[in-house]
Amino acid sequence: MTEITGQAALRAGATAVVDESYSFACMRCGYGWEQSYEIEHHTDADGHEFVMYVADGQIVPSPLNRPTCQNCDGHLVRILGAGRVACAHDAELTSAPLP
Repeated sequence: MTEITGQAALRAGATAVVDESYSFACMRCGYGWEQSYEIEHHTDADGHEFVMYVADGQIVPSPLNRPTCQNCDGHLVRILGAGRVACAHDAELTSAPLP
């Protein structure tokens, strides 16, 4: 889900902040995780717009450009909508064991 936060959440130079969450699944090792980001919209001194991704208070690379698995450091990672990893994990926990 995308939300534009109020002006109180803006950091120095940001014109808007958008909250995004993604689920990730590594196709190499099967590891899945979720991460939320604050996407800060900025304008540089020449008037060019750019964005900065912030996760857990730290500026990080865009998760959309060459995502890296947190488990095996592989780059064959699928990006899914928010909540997909948690949904799959919950389904795994509630499914009946096979005989």
